[in-house]
Amino acid sequence: MASETPVTQPSTKRILMASLVGTSVEFYDFYIYATAASLVFGPLFFPASSPSAQLLSAYATLGLAFLARPLGAWAFGHFGDRIGRKSTLVASLMLMGASTFLIAFLPTYHDLNAFGIGWLAPLLLCILRFCQGIGLGGEWGGAALLAVENAPPHLRGRFGMFPQLGAPVGFIAANGLFLILGVTLTTEQFMSWGWRLPFLWSAVLVGLGLWVRLKLTETPQFQAALAQAEPPKVPLAELFRDHLPATLAGTFAAVACFATYYLATAFALGYGTKNLGFPKETFLSVQLVAILFMAVGIALAGWWSDVKTPRYVLIAGCIGTVMAGLLLAPLFGTAQILPIFVWLALALFMMGFVYGPLGAFLPSLFPPRVRYTGASITFNMAGILGAAPVPMAAQYLAERGGLAYVGFYMGGAAIVSLLALWWTSPRNVRMH
Repeated sequence: MASETPVTQPSTKRILMASLVGTSVEFYDFYIYATAASLVFGPLFFPASSPSAQLLSAYATLGLAFLARPLGAWAFGHFGDRIGRKSTLVASLMLMGASTFLIAFLPTYHDLNAFGIGWLAPLLLCILRFCQGIGLGGEWGGAALLAVENAPPHLRGRFGMFPQLGAPVGFIAANGLFLILGVTLTTEQFMSWGWRLPFLWSAVLVGLGLWVRLKLTETPQFQAALAQAEPPKVPLAELFRDHLPATLAGTFAAVACFATYYLATAFALGYGTKNLGFPKETFLSVQLVAILFMAVGIALAGWWSDVKTPRYVLIAGCIGTVMAGLLLAPLFGTAQILPIFVWLALALFMMGFVYGPLGAFLPSLFPPRVRYTGASITFNMAGILGAAPVPMAAQYLAERGGLAYVGFYMGGAAIVSLLALWWTSPRNVRMH
C-alpha cells in the first residue's frame, strides 16, 4: 500500500506574510474608497446642492460598508468555523477585490443624468460599497486567526500584530497613489479619469494576495478542534448562546480604535481640505507621514502585549486616546500644518495601542470552534458603532459646536472601550 504524502506545513514567514499581505490589500481597497469619498465622490456621484451636502452624501456611502461588514462576518465566519480558514480567506479577498475593481468603471451622476437616470450612479456606487463591506467583514477575523492560531503562546501578541500592520500599509499605498496622481495630473484630469486608477490597480494587488494565500494550509488549532468534535451547525447561534458576554465586551472594547482612526483620516482629510483650505496634496503628505506613527504604535503594542497582556495594553491605549481627544481642538484648531501634524501623529500613535493588540485579544475571547465568527462579529460590530457615524457626526459637530466637541466624541469612544475592557477581567469573561 502506497504511503501517504505528508502535507508540507508553510513556514512562519509565509504565514505572517499571508496575514499581512491579505489585510494590506483589503485595507488598500477600503481606504482608496474613503480617500475618494473625501476628495471626489461628492461632486461626481451626487446632484449639486452644496459642497457640504455632497461631502455628507459621500460620507454616508462610506458608512454603508460598515453596515455590511457584520453580514460578511456572519457569512465568512460561518464557513471559516465549519470548513476552514484558508478557503474562506481566499473568498473574502476575491469579493473585496472584484467590488473595488468595478468601481473604476462606474458612470458618474452627470453621465447618467443626460439620459434621465442620474439616480443610478449613486445606487451602483452604494451596491459596490456594500459588497466591499461584506468582503472586509470576513477578512480581518480570518487573517488574525491565521496569525495567532499558528503562534507559540508567548508570541501571540507579536504574531497578532502582523494583520494589524495591514492597516497602515494599505493606507500608505492608497493615499500615496492618490498623492502621486494629485501631483502629476491636473485637477480636470484627476476629476475626469485619474481617480479611477487606484481602483484599477487593486486587481494587481489582489492577484498578489491570492498567490500568497493559496499556498497555505489550515491552522493547527482549527485542525485540533475538528479532531475533537464536529463543527457547529450554526456557529453564530452557538456564539450568542454560549459566549454572549464575551461578544458584547469584545465589540465595545474595539470601538475606540475605529473612532480614532476615522477621525484622524477621513474626517481630518475632509475638514482640512474643505474647511481649512489646505491643498489635498499637502494634507495627504502630512497624513502619510503621520500614519508611520501608527505602524510604530502597533509594533510596540504587539511587543508589550507579550510582556504584559493584550488587555493591559488596550487599557493603556484607551487612556492615551482620551488625552489625544482633548488635544484635538487646541492643535487642529490652529489651522497651521505643524500643530495639525503633531495631533495626527499623536492620535495615530495611540491608535496603534488600541488597535494592535486586538489581533491577539479578540480571538482569545472565544474557543476555536466559534473563533472565526466571534472575532469577526465583535470587530465588525465595533466598526458600525465606532466608525460608521464618525465622518458625518464629526463634520456636524465641527460645524455646529466646534472642534472641541469632536475631541470629546473621540474621548467618549475611548471611555466606552475602557469600560468594556474592565468587564473582560478574568472574573467576568473566560479567556481561551
